[in-house]
Amino acid sequence: MTTCESLRPSKADAPRYTPIAEHGLIGDMRTAALVGTNGTIDWYCCARFDAPSVFAAILDADRGGAFDLAPDVPARTKQFYFPDTNILITRFFADNGVGEVQDFMPIVGDSREAGRHRLIRRVLCVRGSLPFTVRVAPRFDYGRQAHTVSTRQGQTVFASPDLSLALTSTVPVQIDGPDACSSFTLQEGEAAVFALDRIGDGLEQRSCAVLEAEELFGATVRYWRGWLSQSRYRGRWREMVHRSALTLKLLTYAPTGAIVAAPTASLPEQIGGERNWDYRYAWVRDAAFCIYALLRLGFTDEAKAFVHFLSQNICLGTGDDGPLQIMYGIDGRSELPEEELPHLEGHLGSAPVRIGNDAVNQLQLDIYGALIDSLYLYDKWGEPLSSDHWDTVGKLVDWVCDNWDQPDEGIWETRGKIQNFLYSQLMCWVAIERAIRIATHRGLPADMLRWSRTRDAIYRRIMDRGWSTERRAFVQHEGDDVLDAAVLMMPLAKFISPTDPKWLSTLDVLGEDLVSDSLVYRYDPRSSPDGLRGEEGTFSICSFWYVEALSRAGRVDEARLAFEKMLTYANHVGLYAEEIGRTGEQIGNFPQAFTHLGLISAAFNLDRALG
Repeated sequence: MTTCESLRPSKADAPRYTPIAEHGLIGDMRTAALVGTNGTIDWYCCARFDAPSVFAAILDADRGGAFDLAPDVPARTKQFYFPDTNILITRFFADNGVGEVQDFMPIVGDSREAGRHRLIRRVLCVRGSLPFTVRVAPRFDYGRQAHTVSTRQGQTVFASPDLSLALTSTVPVQIDGPDACSSFTLQEGEAAVFALDRIGDGLEQRSCAVLEAEELFGATVRYWRGWLSQSRYRGRWREMVHRSALTLKLLTYAPTGAIVAAPTASLPEQIGGERNWDYRYAWVRDAAFCIYALLRLGFTDEAKAFVHFLSQNICLGTGDDGPLQIMYGIDGRSELPEEELPHLEGHLGSAPVRIGNDAVNQLQLDIYGALIDSLYLYDKWGEPLSSDHWDTVGKLVDWVCDNWDQPDEGIWETRGKIQNFLYSQLMCWVAIERAIRIATHRGLPADMLRWSRTRDAIYRRIMDRGWSTERRAFVQHEGDDVLDAAVLMMPLAKFISPTDPKWLSTLDVLGEDLVSDSLVYRYDPRSSPDGLRGEEGTFSICSFWYVEALSRAGRVDEARLAFEKMLTYANHVGLYAEEIGRTGEQIGNFPQAFTHLGLISAAFNLDRALG
């Protein structure tokens, strides 16, 4: 069992911000919340991933809002997941007793009840006696909407113009300005329950007694364990792989099948810097790679739901930017306007805080390869593509054949100069090559002559213009010798043999220039300006790509060591943010789907190499 231990300081000495990695994630596949090791929920959006925040103290300790629940005495803390579930337990060890808070969101099938988005916090004293304090301080609409607080039918109701929440408690609660608070003491064996429910829109107030909370706890345990039992993974890193799978499932938006890149917004890639983005949307690339990872483990329902999301919620465009956007809202909407929230100071002062994402309008050609590769695997491991799906694939591939040589913004969404990125061309090759495989295997209609000629033209272009004789490596884009970790996908996508001399030379050069003790930088912003100020940390999915590339190249001992080192950078409950800073701290949006799918793929392939 993996745990985190820390000393909870007195309120006067407590830091204003809990580090990004000092959190666990709970959710109900509609929304999610971050729970700090100090017992505070400081990120929660209701009633869906991309809704305005209710608690956002992680972005502004004073104005963001939080749900504090912890002993009123100094205590050491440990946090872990109830085994094989997404139920988070935070334990407090004080001089006079031991207590724990069980945080979870019940998983319910009834659509009306699902709209409630119930968040349950169950408090227990397991040894001795402990005094607890609670403060529920919602700040609606990212702290932009005022609210009222009242008592109705024994519940505390927080009402704002767009959202109302009801707090049910088994201990007395007092209203304190815009907040609700409580102080109580539990003896050994006693418990208290706090439940926060969305109300309105036909959702009536409902109590949540200790017994009901216990029943919902049991039902939620059964749901997560039942889902995880479908996994086919029996390898060496079962605990980490299954935690990653559970995390990817948490990032799925059940009503549509969309998968968010991360459940958070504007967590900085550099503390104090401006690289702060909103990731609560469905990136075609990220979601497609997630489907690959889940299919590897045997979770075919998620792949089916994602294909349904694409076919039912996304309309192919007809403009110059291509039939697909790089990302969509979790309901399939295409408009995701970006705005800054100047009233929030940002995590540890990292401004600006942004919501929405203007990168939605970028051209990133690699998404077509990621998507069609996932459809190829779905057709192979899930169920055959329908005739309508094949018609869509044909339209996408025809467009790729016409446009693969355009300059674009690339996988890393640079906000600088567009380039002819090698990775974009590589994934265009993947799009056509996988479509040819599907057509050949299934005997489906396709313009094979045109597709084959274009596929081969891309291959020759990459081998000619993507290779730098001076660097002895494949480079980021045409016309320069800049390196990019994205080329690690070349052998993984089966474009080049993992033991090809040119590739082995590239792997060595990448190891010298972009790898730091197994951690991999995406690129060097000083050599390849990306239109933004400041630096960033190592990018964790690139570190897992590096493991896989080493493994496929036959350098298995190096790959295993690099993989084991990467595991040490996970947080106390096995979660990863987007990036890792210079001293091992996690930075960027958290947890990130991209990183966890990379872990699954690397573990799967490293297991196979080790035999």
